[in-house]
Amino acid sequence: MPPPDLRSGPVSSPVPTDPSSPPLDGPPPGPDQAQDPAAGKEHPGLFDSLDPQGLAATHWIDTDTWEGPTRVSVRFSGTRTASEPGAPAEQFETYEDVDSITPGTGRIAVTSRVSGVGAGTWNVTSVPVRGGIPASSPAARKVLPGTVPVSSTALTRFAALAQGPGVHVALWPLLVALGAILAMVLQAVFLSRQGIDPAGPLWLTIVANAVGGVGARLWWLALKRQPLTNFLKAGACIQGFIAGALGTVIIGSLIFGMPTGRILDATAAGLFFGMAVGRPGCFFTGCCAGRPTASRWGVWSSDRRLGRRRHPVQLYEAFLALLIGIGTVPFMLAAPLNIPGLVFVATVTVYTLSRQLLFPLREDPRTRRGRALTIAACILILTAVTLLETTS
Repeated sequence: MPPPDLRSGPVSSPVPTDPSSPPLDGPPPGPDQAQDPAAGKEHPGLFDSLDPQGLAATHWIDTDTWEGPTRVSVRFSGTRTASEPGAPAEQFETYEDVDSITPGTGRIAVTSRVSGVGAGTWNVTSVPVRGGIPASSPAARKVLPGTVPVSSTALTRFAALAQGPGVHVALWPLLVALGAILAMVLQAVFLSRQGIDPAGPLWLTIVANAVGGVGARLWWLALKRQPLTNFLKAGACIQGFIAGALGTVIIGSLIFGMPTGRILDATAAGLFFGMAVGRPGCFFTGCCAGRPTASRWGVWSSDRRLGRRRHPVQLYEAFLALLIGIGTVPFMLAAPLNIPGLVFVATVTVYTLSRQLLFPLREDPRTRRGRALTIAACILILTAVTLLETTS
């Protein structure tokens, strides 16, 4: 997405407005209606006055009545009246591209997020224009025939909280925290059934969660090839969390003389139940989004820029984690395996293998070669685990 064109006033860049509900709730907007997610908000939130300030405006495209091309851009132009007499008005202009517009797939919410703007109320006009035009040629982006500019107002708020429809930023930390608590409780229960005092492993797991949080951000930075200076702004990858957290459990248990294999087995069992609770947080906050689809199994959700019918990959993965967690219960309730740690190795491998099958449904599907190599490695590991257990 090209950066906003700021004609006067402070520098502005694309970023977030308000977590409003998906368009399935409440009266539907018109076919080509621009909407401010914060419209009608009478009382500002606790953090709304923090800097940097940001805004978001949303333009709706109704594919049931859409007769335009399958690829367009939506131009957002915003103006804020000068706060002091004689000062120039502050303005911005951004373009949001929309691909694969398929008739009959419901409404598409196109959200433009702008940060670093002056606080207050902005008048925003949005209109579909020709898509596929280089950012260096804005003049070639002609307004599409049959469409008219739509005006709306947008209130600024703390930029990190400025979101479009279908994005509920508070749910991610809430669900992840609940998942972590559930994982630790189950770990303690399973360890107690095996006659192991859960106090030491519990404290180790708390430290491991903190290390895993750092690992999740570092993994995201490496995946996106971002510098370490963006650490506080980084997203989080579940692979980094698992690597950091489980690495800490392994090293810590060895240092303090704890039964590493038994702890790993109980930790893996709790981990996947916790992921079943925490992973939907990604669905509700617009990360790890699935590809757009016309399938009846598609669910309306957002990637923080485009709200539309998508494969709910995050929910598929949560269900996968739940199935893996349920699969560990018989092993945790029965006598310990002859080789401690096999439950841990098997569950993590099954999870990794299954994720490769889900990646093609995501907007960022990874490389086909990388998925194939990972699948082959997982099959070899599962074969080895099976042979070890049957021959032990």
